[in-house]
Amino acid sequence: MLELALPILAATVQSGTPILYATLGEMLTERSGVLNLGVEGMMIIGALAAFVVTGATGSPWLGFLAAGAAGALLGALHALACLVFQGNQVVSGLALTIFGVGLADFLGTPFIGTTVPGFDKLSVPLLSALPVFGDIFFRQDALVYVSYVMPLVFWLTMRRTSLGLAVDAAGEHPAAASAAGLDPVALRWFGVVGGGFLVGLGGAYLSLAYTHLWTSGMTAGRGWIAVALVIFAFWRPGRAVFGAYLFGGIMAFQLRLQAMGADLPSSLLLMLPYGLTVFVLAASSARGGGVGAPRGLGVNIEPQE
Repeated sequence: MLELALPILAATVQSGTPILYATLGEMLTERSGVLNLGVEGMMIIGALAAFVVTGATGSPWLGFLAAGAAGALLGALHALACLVFQGNQVVSGLALTIFGVGLADFLGTPFIGTTVPGFDKLSVPLLSALPVFGDIFFRQDALVYVSYVMPLVFWLTMRRTSLGLAVDAAGEHPAAASAAGLDPVALRWFGVVGGGFLVGLGGAYLSLAYTHLWTSGMTAGRGWIAVALVIFAFWRPGRAVFGAYLFGGIMAFQLRLQAMGADLPSSLLLMLPYGLTVFVLAASSARGGGVGAPRGLGVNIEPQE
């Protein structure tokens, strides 16, 4: 039984990692007070940028950083629309998703089915020899290991640094932040662009570690799952880890069922992660889905005269 469970649990960590990157990125954006529904488009543009740059340079780390830069660039477009031109945040985010997915399909067509060098699994000395936990957590690729420390870094930054506290202030009460001598617009720019960078890194994982190849529709709704997970996690990075691995486990499980030839319709198996998304949102709403949300979330800052 354990021999069957270990591969699924290891695959759970892999499947959950890109969702975790994207969730932390969206969480940073929302805690600054800006709602961004463009995560799906940002992720897939990040995946394409990582793939193209890695193929051109032979360096997956450069591709990884390029993905973050691409996500940050789309984040800057969203910030421009919402923070400068006072556009509707929901509409801008949806437009960003449509734009990103369409652009990735157009630019990525010549690369469909091709492969690039990416991140392979690396066993951590000593830790990989641990019973059960070694096989699950410490025989993964480098980007998974980076993801282990990111929630802690996120928490420390937001709770123990002046920058993090200022970003929270811009999301909670921008007028009070301004009265305290802070620039809430600049802080929201940081949240949106920095969040876009993390979302782009999640896209890079899909093309450089999860598959090592390019195919259209690679994100497959993971961006929307990340948006839902921010609510599920009540804007807390620790809960985001649990949520990302929960969804990753469902994805890994349905893929394993298909590989085993389970006598279930493939469409039913494919809908499992998204059905769980709807359930999680409903459950979070029933428990008070707004608990933990920044009070200024989604509200534009009116320009000063």
